[in-house]
Amino acid sequence: MEYMLFVLDMIGTVAFALSGAMTAIEKKMDILGVMILGMVTAVGGGMIRDIVLGVVPPQAFKEPVYALTALCVSAFIFFYIRFKIKGYHHISGVHFQQVLMIADTLGLGVFTVFGVKAAFENNMEINYFFPVFLGTITGVGGGLLRDIMAGNRPYIFVKHVYACASIAGALVCSLLWNYAGKEIAMLAGAGCVIVVRFLAIYFKWNLPRIEDSDRKDI
Repeated sequence: MEYMLFVLDMIGTVAFALSGAMTAIEKKMDILGVMILGMVTAVGGGMIRDIVLGVVPPQAFKEPVYALTALCVSAFIFFYIRFKIKGYHHISGVHFQQVLMIADTLGLGVFTVFGVKAAFENNMEINYFFPVFLGTITGVGGGLLRDIMAGNRPYIFVKHVYACASIAGALVCSLLWNYAGKEIAMLAGAGCVIVVRFLAIYFKWNLPRIEDSDRKDI
């Protein structure tokens, strides 16, 4: 079980590091900016989670393997694109956005259920609100910090029911935790996030918003 959790954590770390690094490259940041944004995206949600739980210093500093992994992944992506290794021309335009979307979705799914796990392990399951809240903030926190540092509108407010997918996965994980066991609960929760995200992308689901034409009638 511990091995499975470590593998899942690494998958999430690599996926979010890739997402952060590619966003930094798109913004034409230098290698330091690429590495920092990749690392912040990968461990930012976990740091917010730990601060909410009162875990100081955050786990990212106690177990630097995840931050170091994120730095290495970010540096690799930078040099991969910088020196135009075979396949470089595919990481642009539509392909760039597809890779970014997949990486972001994987990271969101994994870190959402790790947030739920932290709530239950710290005996914070007073009701389902807190595990769902903590799971969601862990899932979207890294991407939120990434977008703010990159000067973008936070993705969670504008695209493909991003935060809603995290909420749905956290709720599934929380509901199954005491009945199906944490392994099944975490896999089901992460799977729910990924399925909802891909369905939203494929069918172009978005939450209602006020358009310019709506404001003219006010």
